[in-house]
Parts: sequence; C-alpha cells; structure tokens
Amino acid sequence: MIGHETIDVLLSKLRENPNIVHWHTIPKKEAHYAPFPESLDHRVREALVRRGVKSLYAHQAEAYQSVMDGKDVVLVTPTASGKTLCYNLPVLKTIITKPESRALYFFPTKALAQDQKNEMAELINEIGIPIKSHTYDGDTAGSIRQKIRQAGQIVMTNPDMLHSSILPHHTKWVSLFENLQFVVIDELHTYRGVFGSHVANVIRRLERICRYYGSHPQFICTSATIANPREHAEALTGRRMFLIDSNGAPSVRKHFLIYNPPVTNKQLNVREDEGLAVTRLATEFLKNKIQTIVFAKSRLKVELLVSHLQKLNSGRQDRATICAYRGGYLPLERRRIEKGLRNGEIMGVVSTNALELGVDIGQLQVCILTGYPGNMASVWQQAGRAGRRQEDAVIIMVASSNPLDQYMAGHADYFFSRKPEDVRINPDNIMIMMEHIKCSAYELPFKMGERFGGQEVDELCEYLTEEDVLHYQREKWYWMSDGFPANNISLRSAAQDSFAIVDVTDRGHAEVIGEMDRFGAMTMLYEDAIYIHQGTQYHVDDLDLEERKAYVRKVNVNYYTDSDLAVQLDVLAEDEYNSFDNEKLEKGYGDVSVRALPTVFKKIRFETYENIGWGKIHLPEMEMHTTAAWISFSPGLLDTFGKEVFQGALVGLSHLLRHAAPLFVMCDQADLSVVPKIKAPHNEKPTVFMYDKYPGGIGLSEKLYQVMPVLLEKVQEMVENCSCESGCPSCIGFVNEGRMAKLALLRLLKDR
Repeated sequence: MIGHETIDVLLSKLRENPNIVHWHTIPKKEAHYAPFPESLDHRVREALVRRGVKSLYAHQAEAYQSVMDGKDVVLVTPTASGKTLCYNLPVLKTIITKPESRALYFFPTKALAQDQKNEMAELINEIGIPIKSHTYDGDTAGSIRQKIRQAGQIVMTNPDMLHSSILPHHTKWVSLFENLQFVVIDELHTYRGVFGSHVANVIRRLERICRYYGSHPQFICTSATIANPREHAEALTGRRMFLIDSNGAPSVRKHFLIYNPPVTNKQLNVREDEGLAVTRLATEFLKNKIQTIVFAKSRLKVELLVSHLQKLNSGRQDRATICAYRGGYLPLERRRIEKGLRNGEIMGVVSTNALELGVDIGQLQVCILTGYPGNMASVWQQAGRAGRRQEDAVIIMVASSNPLDQYMAGHADYFFSRKPEDVRINPDNIMIMMEHIKCSAYELPFKMGERFGGQEVDELCEYLTEEDVLHYQREKWYWMSDGFPANNISLRSAAQDSFAIVDVTDRGHAEVIGEMDRFGAMTMLYEDAIYIHQGTQYHVDDLDLEERKAYVRKVNVNYYTDSDLAVQLDVLAEDEYNSFDNEKLEKGYGDVSVRALPTVFKKIRFETYENIGWGKIHLPEMEMHTTAAWISFSPGLLDTFGKEVFQGALVGLSHLLRHAAPLFVMCDQADLSVVPKIKAPHNEKPTVFMYDKYPGGIGLSEKLYQVMPVLLEKVQEMVENCSCESGCPSCIGFVNEGRMAKLALLRLLKDR
C-alpha cells in the first residue's frame, strides 16, 4: 500500500505553486461560552451534557432567552456554529411545559428536514420524554400521515409541502393550527428571488390560517451571513424581528487560496480552463485520502468534473469514490450520497450549490470552488463546508477566465474585504401574489377589505370573479373553480412545468433518472443533445413537449453539447428614466417582452473544448413578460467609431455587465440576461438591456437601475485591469474588431 501524503505536505507543495496568487490564513477562533439558562429543563440540560455539550455558545444562550421573552428572532452565524440548538431548546422547553404546544419547522429541502429530524430524534431519546417529532413531506408514508396531523408536536416540512398539502387541508390540521407556538425557518438566505417571493406569500397564507384558528406563533429564523438579515426576515414574515449576529462558536484555522490558472495563449490572453485546474488539484487531495468537496456553478459543469475525476482515478487500486450531487437527482440517490460522505465511503463529491445548505455530510477537510460563485454569501457558505475537524481546513477558489473571476484574482484585498450582498425578494410581484390569492381563497374565503400581507386585494378578487375563479356573496369571495390551485403552482419558478428525464437504454425497462424545468429542457434536452448524469452520457432521442418528457439513452462519445438562443426584446412601458454623467448617458427601467428561440447547438470536445460540429434545434419560441434596466448611448457614436467597432464595444460591455451585476444584487448569473441592441425599438438608440429571467421580474433589474453609475465604474475598472490588447475572456470576450472595440469601450466609459 502506497503511503499517503498529509495535508501539511500538500500545503507546502501548494506554497511553491506559481499559480497561487493569494494565500489568506484565517486564524483559529476560540469559543465564547455561556452557562445553561436556569429555565431550561434539567432533563434537557443533562441530555446535552451526556452528548458532550457542557455549556452553550454565547449566541445560543442569547437566542434561547430572546425567544423565551416572546420575541420574533433572526439569527445570523456562519456554517457549523450550532444554529440548531438556538431553536430546538426554546421549542423543547415550551413543549415540556405545555405539551399541547406545537411547532412547525420548515427547511428549503427535504434532505435538510430529514437531517434535522434525525438530530431531534436523538436528542429526544436522550432526554427520555415522549415528544412526537416527525417529518411531513412527499416521502412520508400514508399510514402515519394521519397520526402526524392529529398528534405531531414538532412537524418538520419544506415550503413546497406547506404550500401544496398542509395549508390547503388545514381542516385536517386543527390541533396544529390552534396550538401553533413557533414557526422555525432555517436557511433564510436561500429564500431569495422567485423562490423567496413565493415563500413570503406562503407565510402570508399560513398567518391567515393561524388567525382563523386563534393562534399567533413566534418566528425563529436562522441564516448564513447576508447583508440585510433583519430586513429580509421582515420582508419574508411580515414581522418586526430581533437580530442576533454575534457568533460564539469556535472555528479551526483555515487556509483560503486563490488559484489563477496559467495563460496558455499569451497573444489572446487565454488561460487554461478552470475545470482542468480543479480536476488536477482535487485529484491530488483525493489520491491521498483527504475528503474533498468541489463546487461548480452548473449541472453541466458538475457532470464534466465528475467524468474527469472518475477517469483520472479509475486506474488506482485504492481509488477514491467520487460522486456528483445536484438538483434533478431522485431522493434515494441523494440520501445514498449524503450517507456515504458521512461514513467516509465517498471520498469526493462535486456539487452545485445544493450542498451549500446545512445537510450533515460529515467532516470534509478540503473545499474547492470552481470559479467565484457570484456572491460572497455563497463563497462563505461553500467555504464553511471545510473545517469541521480539529485539523486545518483548505479552501481553494480556482478563477475562471471571466472578467469577475479575473478581477477577484487580481484584487484579493477587495475580495476578502467584501461584505455579503443584500438578499432581494418581491412578494408583491403581481403574477406571484395572484397565484397565492387563489390558493388562499381556496383555503378560506376573503372578506371585503381584508389585506393579504399588508396589500389590498379587493381589486384582484374582483378580477378573479370576472374570470369565474372566485364567487362573490355577502361581502366575501369564495373559491368556485373545480381545480385545486396549489397543485398548479411551483414555488421554484414563476412559470410552471417540469420535465421528466426517462432513460430508455433498456427498451424493456424505462426509468426516470431526473427532472428539469421547461427553460432548462428547451436549452439542454433538445433532440440530439448530450445530457450527462453522474458522469454517464445520454443522447436525447426525443423531447415530448406535450407529455413533458425527455427520452434519453446511454452513449459513449467524446463531446458535450451547448445551445445558442436568439433573443428579441421590446419595451412595453418605461416606468423610470434619467440621464446621468452630464447627460451623456440615459438609463431606464420598465416592463419588457422577451422572445427567445433556441436555434443551434455546438458539439464541444471534452479535453480541448474545441467545436467539432453543430446541429439545428427545432423547438418553438418562448415568450415572457418581465422587467429590465437599460443604458442608452447617443446614436452619433455609430459615426464616431464606425458600426462594426461600436457593435463590438456594446457586445463587450454586455459581457462585462453580465459578470459585474452579481456584485450589486445577490443573484446567480443565470437569474439575469444581458442583451445589446445597436438600435433599440423604443428609442432608436444603441442600448444594452439587463432583464430578470423570471416572468413579472423579481426586483434585480430595478436595483441595477438604481446603481447604474457605480456598476459602470466597476466595469471600467475591470477593462482597465486586463492586460490584453484585443479583448479576451477576462474583459470584453472575443468580439469583432477586438482591439478597436476595447479601445472604444474604454473611451466610452472614461468620457462618461
């Protein structure tokens, strides 16, 4: 058996690596303790001591006391800081004192709820008091559902189940709603954008039902570090919140490295693909039996990295077990991976941000980020996955060629001094709120003049009456449709539809291996696409739009596919308008119509990323109404620079804006699209549009409209800091008339 190198030896090798552009050591932090509160039941205290908890961290004690004082609390501390006890202790204390009390916990995923149920079950067993704590989700057996509804004292669920099963059937949950004392919302920061806007409306429905049954529960929210925790918790719950943001938990010493891949083409300033660098770094840790997690930004990236890592480790006798983990996998597969990470059977995992959350996956020592995740909150959530032991932890962020990554790699002081971003939701988005008013009317009739989350709804109810959805009688609006509204509303998107991915390799045994939303299906599951699942390639034989199924079969080819979209954008209404920078530039904000058509796909070779072929996509156009911010330039610039050069400058500006925008709003690049127009239809001026990729908009473009001058300053800095002459992936991308286009853009930004 070959001896394995220790983490210290590997760190000393990394110190010699010329591509490590910054090494930031976060010192070990000692814990700040507080004694157990006197009011805590002695049996709970003794159970904690037996489990090795001899006193509380300072923030746990403060949270307990604040909840017992009747406050609605939001707690913000880093990963692995013991947030669970912050809500479990006051809940257990209350139920032991008043057994009829009830608590409703909800977590963003079923995996988290299952994890927390196991933790609570162990603690209850240790206490020795028969408290009934259960998960209630799609996997809960029908035989015990009735028992949970009637006698469950702590019910753990997810927002989707609360929305589609618990609230619509509140008459079966009378004992819960009559005695509901606490609502616990874990991982608060995940409720952002469309998902968060939906969940805020689910909470409005929950509070409405609680009022009907005469209860007024307290809210206990926990979150990873974000810039606006109190404001976000208040927007989500509609309550005034008490903030606790001091952390008493200890942490190990962490080495945070920024790795910038080498330049492979000096003339074009092209760097080695970050995926190759990540594969090389991860393999070094995995072959030395050091448990490692790799984060990637997309499902495709996850599957590509797993394929590379599995191939590199396939010849080793003691090869590490490496898995992918992402949305779209079925629950049993995810549970198997989580268990394998905890017990050490799985040595490496490549994940999307699905594993940012607090699912217990054991004590990983190394975390590798494939590119800057897009916001600092995600950076620290992902980094927090390493370092749950006593040994030093290693976090490596491998920069991609994109402008934001290169900016961060070149400005480490800026990176490490950045605070987490604001989380934004828009619960009053008319499309989202309308759907929940339907659900709420199904649950309880609306009285005339009644408010929904502080919003007047009489007009919306009248509109739904005209549409034969509600019926007005004796100053109340009643649900009258035959349908069951919650079934048709997904919390995860403003538009509906998910597609099943069916493996038909074995013609006698078709098997569903995953699912995908409509937009993803149209851009990743078109006919002749290569779909990758757990490192295995599948050819898409057929995408059935009516049945919402994609039929795939296993293949072994040396390429993957990537699609192109043709986008048409029209301004429907201009809500805001302003000129700035001495009236040289105009900015606007308003409603837009976006029509997108998948046109062609490219076949890209795995090792070299070269284009080896293409094909046409035959799918219908997708249309969406949303909100956008835009910046317009003088038409005279076309003559100043020439059409080709100026068009290249606009395309380059779009490339930079796409990467810079997440610095100002907490979103993924996938939440926003940027479209340049040499002549915008609404004002006939050269314009760059940034629009929310969700029907009705979720407030991202509105924020960008507000910060437009600062956003352009950041873009200018990114261009000026890039050493290339003719445009490269680190600044404006590869555009026509590259050198002249870059000079034109610099002049545009400097002359503002």
